[in-house]
Amino acid sequence: MPTDDLPETLHVTTDEQLRAVSNLTRHRIMAVLRFEPATITQIAERVGLAKGSSSYHVRLLERAGLVKVVRTRKVRGVTERYYAMAARSLALPDPGEGGPDVLMRHAVADLEASPADRERHVRMAHLRLTEEQFAELGARLQALADEYRELSDPSLPDASLVFALFHPVSRGPAEGGAK
Repeated sequence: MPTDDLPETLHVTTDEQLRAVSNLTRHRIMAVLRFEPATITQIAERVGLAKGSSSYHVRLLERAGLVKVVRTRKVRGVTERYYAMAARSLALPDPGEGGPDVLMRHAVADLEASPADRERHVRMAHLRLTEEQFAELGARLQALADEYRELSDPSLPDASLVFALFHPVSRGPAEGGAK
C-alpha cells in the first residue's frame, strides 16, 4: 500500500487513544503496521499472539482511529482485512512533570526484549550545553531520524531509533551527594 496518501502525523488527543497507545502489545502491533499492511493472522504471527488476542487489540486501535482497514479480499468465503497505521507517525502529548512517558517505557521494553546476540548501540551522554546548542542538537537528531526514516525499506529487518534530549531535574549539592 502506498503511504503517500497518509497524513504525516496523527496527534493523540483523546483518552481512548491514550489508553490504546499505552499498552505495550498494541505498541508492538503498531510497529508491525508501520511499514506495510497486515492481516490479523500476520500480526499475530509477528507479535507472537493468539489470533483472538491480536484481533481484540487491533479492534481497540481501530476504534481509537490509530489503525484502519486499507484493503480487503475474499479467501475461501471469508473477508480478510489488511490493517495499516492511520498516519506515518503519532504525536503523543507531553506527559507533564512526573508523568509516565509512554514512548520511553515502550522503547525500554523493546530494547530489553531485543535479541542480545544482535548488534545494538545504546549510549547515554551527560552534556552541558547552551540553549542554542541544545536546540541545534535536538534539530540535528530529528533531521537524522527523518533522513533514515525516508531510507527505510519494508523488506529489511526492523531497527528502532529512540532518542531523548532533555534537561534533567536540577539537583543541588545536598540532594546529589556531591560536596
